[in-house]
Amino acid sequence: MSVKRLLNLSLPQGQSAFLWGARKTGKTTFLHQRFPNAIFIDFLQSEVFAKYSLNPHYIRSEILAIPEDKRNGMIFVIDEVQKIPQVLNEIHWMIENIKGISFILCGSSSRKLKSSGANLLGGRAWRYQMFPFCYPELKELNWNRIFNRGLIPEHYGSEFALKSLSAYVYDYLINEVQLEANIRKREPFIRFLDVLTLSHTEMINFTNIARDCGVNKATVKSYFEILEDMYIGYFLHPYTKRKNRQIVTQIPKFYLFDTGVANYLSKYTFSGFHTSDSGKAFEHYIFLELKAYQTMSETRDELFYYRDSEGHEVDFIFRDQAFEVKTRQNITSKDIRGLLLFGKDYRAKLNVICTVDKKRIETFGTQSVTIWPVQEFLESLWSNSLF
Repeated sequence: MSVKRLLNLSLPQGQSAFLWGARKTGKTTFLHQRFPNAIFIDFLQSEVFAKYSLNPHYIRSEILAIPEDKRNGMIFVIDEVQKIPQVLNEIHWMIENIKGISFILCGSSSRKLKSSGANLLGGRAWRYQMFPFCYPELKELNWNRIFNRGLIPEHYGSEFALKSLSAYVYDYLINEVQLEANIRKREPFIRFLDVLTLSHTEMINFTNIARDCGVNKATVKSYFEILEDMYIGYFLHPYTKRKNRQIVTQIPKFYLFDTGVANYLSKYTFSGFHTSDSGKAFEHYIFLELKAYQTMSETRDELFYYRDSEGHEVDFIFRDQAFEVKTRQNITSKDIRGLLLFGKDYRAKLNVICTVDKKRIETFGTQSVTIWPVQEFLESLWSNSLF
């Protein structure tokens, strides 16, 4: 399945970059298409890994051996760079001392680099991130594919997505986490993934999850941090600006990076928007679109959720607008109590994203709420006309 990716990775001559993203999101394919004349060095290849892990300086020697007139303007792509952190010292030296060449350092985990104190090039490399497919890349909302296959490129277009999801979770994710975090016993982490599905998209209670997994609270926190460092999931933190009521300020939520992986772990199969599970999956999808937009648009605005001490909640707060996600078409004031209270306290623009056919504006008391069909909302979001 050929899809033009949205990521805009353009480098002036001599500029280097990191490209991060979960495994199989399409980073390497994208780079081959975007930079067909680049030199690729893939640390996933065993002979390449053995060569440079034993002698990281070889990469410098080999590049210096290229005649200067041919070397100028060359791009070197290092794939799975986190597997040999020591090579970053050599790359740092070349960025400083060899003019006119660029490095694109591609990785699926920053954990080993951070934990080993690896050289992250002191701000000399720009940062990009690759996500699974997002709406402007597909221009369609095939809910069966989005929820049952997921948006990882290889899975979305496959008739064998269930087998691929199983392999991704059990042959890659669990093994890779075990290696990345040096976990001696994998069973507690497998239990953690099972328990995670119960609290996915919800406020995280680390103590309860630790009890259910049979590990301590610190271990559970480390599991979440591992998933975040591997771009397998994201924390969503609460909105902390206080107004007229007590609010939650310290308890995050957590969202996995792909709808297919999340639904495979929770054993959920989408068959229509008529269950509470479908509402949870729909909210998850909207979060992923907002997260991808926030990152790729390079905005400094953060994404939050809101909850007060009485349990009134708003799914997402972004750029001083509030967004509630609903699968039902007829929206009542009871359905959006938290949204209306937030609008009253913060005078924010209020939105409901749902499965209606036409956009409309409804009035609840003195407040106006925009009711968005999901596709029109996504068109407005990605065309930068929403804000």
